[in-house]
Amino acid sequence: MAEVLSQEELEAAHCWEAEDRVPRRPELTEFRRRLRYHQSQWREAQGHPLGSQPIAPKPNGGAVRLVGSRLPLAYAQETGANFLTVPALDAAKARTSIVEPHQSFDHQRLWADLLSSVSMGFNLFGDLAAALTLADRAVHEWWPDVPGTVSEVRFAHSPGRLDPAWLRNLVAFDVAFVLDLGDGTQGIVGVVTAYHQVNRPQPPKPRRLPRYREITETSGAFGPGALDAVNGTELIHIWLDHLLVLSMLQHPSRTWRWGRFVVVHPAGNTDFAEACDRYRDLLVDQSTFSSSTVEELLDAGVLPAPTATALRKRYILR
Repeated sequence: MAEVLSQEELEAAHCWEAEDRVPRRPELTEFRRRLRYHQSQWREAQGHPLGSQPIAPKPNGGAVRLVGSRLPLAYAQETGANFLTVPALDAAKARTSIVEPHQSFDHQRLWADLLSSVSMGFNLFGDLAAALTLADRAVHEWWPDVPGTVSEVRFAHSPGRLDPAWLRNLVAFDVAFVLDLGDGTQGIVGVVTAYHQVNRPQPPKPRRLPRYREITETSGAFGPGALDAVNGTELIHIWLDHLLVLSMLQHPSRTWRWGRFVVVHPAGNTDFAEACDRYRDLLVDQSTFSSSTVEELLDAGVLPAPTATALRKRYILR
């Protein structure tokens, strides 16, 4: 990594943010600051204006400060500037035009926050949503053992939020590749993208824990002591997303016959890289869990060359 950015450099670019600091992790703090600075530089190079905190200032006033890694909300919604390709923008428009029951995702960040992992998901996979043949080729290049054929690409998707037949919570995939297995059943590759964020511990609500325990134990995927290692720790979010796939495989309808949960993150996000390694060590059957770096997906050479080039410039630190 290049020389550490100074507070003065970051402040001059409106990129000095307290939330970027990770206690006792100076290398991760610097990575997060560099990502924010990089997005600010990308925005300037594209000629886009500065955004703010809050993303949508209140019309009656209130404290507002400029943020280099954001766009003005109205400008972002009008231009689609947070999206790198026409298919990615089309996918974002299509997804925000519908409402899944009990859905919970931040539309303002989707459009205006250049650090948004959800927006990165649209940029990474938007071309695939527009061309299922390409989507099928990409999925099988990235994860060769995936069965069936990609029949649909869904964004910000859950099969049933707050539904006790699934997880009874609001967890959703950033991207879901639905697979046609050829016998009337389906498979799923559920993807969560992580760019700038880090894992934070958060205990599940006690009334939901019995359901989580049931899915965990029924799956046969976890070794002894796994529940204690994830429950209430910084691994909890990876666990809950994984449980969503496992709940689909256990659903009484038997619609879903194959599934995998995949975490996608940049190589420099050591928090997610290490968390995925620690989580993987808890599994006695790793067939339903995987992780990939953004760089690995791009290096596979299956995305259109102009899209891959734009993604590298936008998201990869050099």
